[in-house]
Amino acid sequence: EGGIIDDLMVTRSADPDEDGVLMLVVNAARKAVDYEHLERALPPNVKLLRAEHRALIALQGPSAAAVLARHAPDTATMAFMSANTTRFDGIECQVSRSGYTGEDGYEISVKAIRIRAIVERLLAHPEVKLIGLGARDSLRLEAALCLYGHDIDASTSPVEAGLAWSIGGRRRQEGGFPGASRILDELQRGPDRRRVGLEMGGRIPAREGADILFEGTAIGKVRSGGFGPSVGRPIAMGYVDARFATPGTAVIMPVRGKELPARIVPMPFVPHRYYRT
Repeated sequence: EGGIIDDLMVTRSADPDEDGVLMLVVNAARKAVDYEHLERALPPNVKLLRAEHRALIALQGPSAAAVLARHAPDTATMAFMSANTTRFDGIECQVSRSGYTGEDGYEISVKAIRIRAIVERLLAHPEVKLIGLGARDSLRLEAALCLYGHDIDASTSPVEAGLAWSIGGRRRQEGGFPGASRILDELQRGPDRRRVGLEMGGRIPAREGADILFEGTAIGKVRSGGFGPSVGRPIAMGYVDARFATPGTAVIMPVRGKELPARIVPMPFVPHRYYRT
């Protein structure tokens, strides 16, 4: 029906010996849905292999390239969103230059029995620290990256979520893909609602589920919200009636019994720092 099942990562290795193999990184909470959907649609000569013996870590931030290059020199020149098989101090792993923070960085997939060795060697560098999901979530919010189950779900279309860039030109011309009727219609006439960025006027953040009001009338709801350490103020993302999605629109959000002023702003809140060649 034009909604989003998941926002998984699909990579094709640059290694010629791995031609014909795609690596998928799925959301843990959605993997059963993803697997069922893929297996139902794949042709007989394509198999889905569950790599449950592997682990995944993310090395993110401005020092990520320099640190990883000390162990895997060929990763330094990898382009953003490229992937390859390499060796980390002799340990074979799959590396993609990607992440979920808006910063330059890598995701490293390796056999689970070898993951501890890689993590310990990375942590031996003073530039590297462990972070939790709270830090990751503030970074992805500042980068305006969607979190499945919050900013996107099975009822959300890629168009209203601001993800129409993921729909290629051939798909738009030929149609015929799942959800094409709704998606192509929204591409042509525009969606009824849009994902927007919100900047709070005070220091109190608006959380998921908060109403977004315009002149006393509800025009949408917050899907993700919190304090943005990099911008020094509360920020949020939500969906509003498309008529009110213009940056600069002043709105009100009731939070803890108070009506807090906010305004719709362009996204991302912090510029992406992906590596570009």
